[in-house]
Amino acid sequence: MLDLVIENQKFPSERALYNLTSSLVRNCVFAGEEDGESALKECRDVKLDSCKFELRYPLWHAKGYEMTDCEMAETVRAPIWYSDNGIIKNSRITGIKCLRECQNTLIDNSNIVSDEFGWLCNGVKFENTEITSQYLLFQSKNIEAKNLKMKGKYSFQYCENVVIEDSFLDTKDAFWHAKNVTVKNSVVKGEYLAWYCENVPFENCVIIGTQPLCYCKDLTLINCTMEETDLSFEYSDVKADIKGNIVSVKNPASGYINADSIGEIILDGSIMECRCEIKEKTKIFS
Repeated sequence: MLDLVIENQKFPSERALYNLTSSLVRNCVFAGEEDGESALKECRDVKLDSCKFELRYPLWHAKGYEMTDCEMAETVRAPIWYSDNGIIKNSRITGIKCLRECQNTLIDNSNIVSDEFGWLCNGVKFENTEITSQYLLFQSKNIEAKNLKMKGKYSFQYCENVVIEDSFLDTKDAFWHAKNVTVKNSVVKGEYLAWYCENVPFENCVIIGTQPLCYCKDLTLINCTMEETDLSFEYSDVKADIKGNIVSVKNPASGYINADSIGEIILDGSIMECRCEIKEKTKIFS
């Protein structure tokens, strides 16, 4: 049960609601000439409803927070760091470097524009959300995403234990050095997809862009299509069943690649022994 309700107020000062506990903050504005930072630092079990934020670092070291129908402006730099067990729902965030070293965060039906979002986090779940971010979720673990629409370069690098379903990712250099990533029923568009990844299955996906899936270990593609994917699979350990055409395949290391058609198969100039079996309809290359 909430102990306190704070509503219809403006908070411009430093640490305005520091160490607030078991409270509802409704229809409040965190802004003003005092330019106060860290408004809700060290808060516990706090619900934020229909609030607007313009000042830096509002939710650091928060535990058990819930933010609904809120807005964080571009001036809200690094809004949520070192915070655990959070819910962000029906909200818009445009402050850079949101979510850093946080545990167990649910993001639902929200719109986010925040470069370097979600670094070094554990347990981030996206549902029905749009996000634009460079270096999204760098070195984070235990990520779930469903109906995520994402745009930005260098996403999911060094991530571990990720499940993505029914999503659209427009992202260059995604999943580099990632481990244990599953992508289902999604479109992944961008150059140089998932180099150096390990144990990454794609199932019922559309993969678009040049030079995807190189230097991979334990890579699996099940019932996928590939568009504009030239120089694919270089030095990868791959098991791939592809519908339609692959523009070109270059020196895959091991496993097999089955496709309806392949524009070009390049099996020369390799710096390592390549033993992958390549099948194009009734043709077999190895």
